[in-house]
Amino acid sequence: MKILVTGAAGFIGAATSAALLDRGDEVVGFDNLNAYYSVELKKRRLALLEPNPGFRFVKADLADAKAIDALFAEEKFDAVVHLAAQAGVRHSLESPRTYVDSNVVGTLNVLEACRFHPVRHLVYASSSSVYGANRVQPFSADHSVDHPVSLYAATKKCDELMAHTYSHLFGIPTTGLRFFTVYGPWGRPDMALFLFADAIENGRPIRLFNRGDMRRDFTYVDDIVEGVVRVLDLPPEPDEGDDGSKPSSARAPYRVLNIGRGEPTPLLRFVEVLEENLGKKAERILEPMQPGDVPSTWADVEPLRKLTGFSPRVSVEEGVARFAKWWKEER
Repeated sequence: MKILVTGAAGFIGAATSAALLDRGDEVVGFDNLNAYYSVELKKRRLALLEPNPGFRFVKADLADAKAIDALFAEEKFDAVVHLAAQAGVRHSLESPRTYVDSNVVGTLNVLEACRFHPVRHLVYASSSSVYGANRVQPFSADHSVDHPVSLYAATKKCDELMAHTYSHLFGIPTTGLRFFTVYGPWGRPDMALFLFADAIENGRPIRLFNRGDMRRDFTYVDDIVEGVVRVLDLPPEPDEGDDGSKPSSARAPYRVLNIGRGEPTPLLRFVEVLEENLGKKAERILEPMQPGDVPSTWADVEPLRKLTGFSPRVSVEEGVARFAKWWKEER
C-alpha cells in the first residue's frame, strides 16, 4: 500500500515508518520538524529511513489545510497512520493553544482530506491520558472518558469524537489507538526514561512525582508499532447491531482500542531496572503530584488481542535493557 505517516520524524512515527517499509509498503512521511524538542534528533531518525527507496519525506504543517488536501489529491493514499501531535501533558499547561492547533485542527484537516480523497483505513494515535480521573482499572475502551485532567487529554478525546463523526457521516473507517507510556530507543528527550538516564549519567538527582508512588503501564515501542501495523490491515466495518452503549465501537466503521503492556509497573521499579542497566544509582527527590498527572495507568488489551491475535509482550526488564544499550552505544 501507499501509506501516509504523519509525525514521521517523531519517536513512534519513525519506528512505524520503518516497519511499514520493511514489509514492502510505500511510505510518505509527513512532519513539520517543530522545535518542541531537538530538531537534530528528528533529522537523525529520518536519516535512518531515507536510504529506503520506498520512503519520501514531506515537510509541512498539519494546520495547513490546503497543503494537506493537495498532498492527498496528488498521492492518492491507500491508508493513513496519523501519529503527529503536540505531545506532553505538562507542556499543555503552559502552551494550550499549541495543542489545539496541532491535535484538533491538524486532525480535522486529516479527516477532511480522507473525506474528499477516500482511504481504506485511517489509524490515529489517541492516548491513555483520556482516562483522566477514571479510577476503575484496568482501563477499558468502553469506560467513560468524560473527565480529562489535562488539555492534552482533552484534545485526544476530541480527536476520537471527530473521528466518530466522520466515520458516521462519510463512512471513513477509523481506528483510534490509546497508547500507554511508550518508551525505548530514539524516544523523546522530555520523556521520563531519557530524563532519568541523563540525570543518572551526569550525577544529577531525578524528580519522582507523587513521592514516587506512581504506577505506569510501560509499553515498549516495538510492541506499539506491531499493534499499529496489525490494526492498519483490519479496518472496522459498520455494526448495524450496535446500540450505542459502547464507546469503543459504533454502527459506523469506527473503533477505539488500547495498546499497552497490560501490566502496570511501579515507577520505583522502573528506576531500579534503569539503575541496574546503567550501573549507577540515582539520587532521588520525592515531589508532590503534578497538575494534570494521574497516579496509575493499566490497559485492558484483550480487545486488541481478539482483533489481531497480538498482545504487547516486551517486559520492562527487557525493554529498559534495550534502551540502556542504545543509550550507551548509539545515541
